[in-house]
Amino acid sequence: MAGTVLITGATAGFGAATARKFRAAGWKAIVTGRRADRLATLVEELGGSEHVHAAAFDIQDEAAIDAAIDSLPEGFRGVDLLINNAGLALGTAPAQKSDLGQWRTMIATNVTGLVTITHRLLPTLIERKGAIINLSSVAATYPYAGGNVYGGTKAFVRQFSLGLRSDLAGTGVRVTSIEPGLCESEFTLVRTGGDQAAYDALYGGANAIQPVDIAETLLWVASLPPHMNINAIEMMPVSQSFAGFQIARTK
Repeated sequence: MAGTVLITGATAGFGAATARKFRAAGWKAIVTGRRADRLATLVEELGGSEHVHAAAFDIQDEAAIDAAIDSLPEGFRGVDLLINNAGLALGTAPAQKSDLGQWRTMIATNVTGLVTITHRLLPTLIERKGAIINLSSVAATYPYAGGNVYGGTKAFVRQFSLGLRSDLAGTGVRVTSIEPGLCESEFTLVRTGGDQAAYDALYGGANAIQPVDIAETLLWVASLPPHMNINAIEMMPVSQSFAGFQIARTK
């Protein structure tokens, strides 16, 4: 049954595709992100302010989160579903060569921002017997070189989702962790500082998961009967599988 969904990180990639998919299914949408111009374009594309409300803020800014939620128009205050999509990976270097500022940004976005907006909306979600879908990653389970803090933040998201399920037992609120593998989006350009060659090398011939695939999965989870909870979904493109162990050999 359609309701009102709040989607963080909706200016591109998974978030924008999810807004389109949910609107097509009859949901009202609150779309958030830092780039107000992209949000305005999305609102216009998806039927105008009667159906879509844009809230431009940085998920790292707690005061901005509070202000955005406090100022929701009357017709958008009853949030039935929170999709915590906003997140990023920065850098591919090993831990000993990584930038500490990038680590802090990933933690502030992927962990602190996510828990802040979740905590803020929990009373509404409990009142409405709503749902939370958190975007984690296969990096939460399978470590890889250069994944360090990004993988750690996504492991937090997965475990936080399970912890929420435990705490919210009896409230009717559903919680799901979505854990994708290789997905083609702006994510990699952000991670590599806009390196198009790295982007092309990663996705070339891989037939990666697309944002619309994620959006369809999220809508399926949200559309299940209210007595059904999907705890976690781990998904990869068919082309992706599991790597071997590393072995550092002595000479």
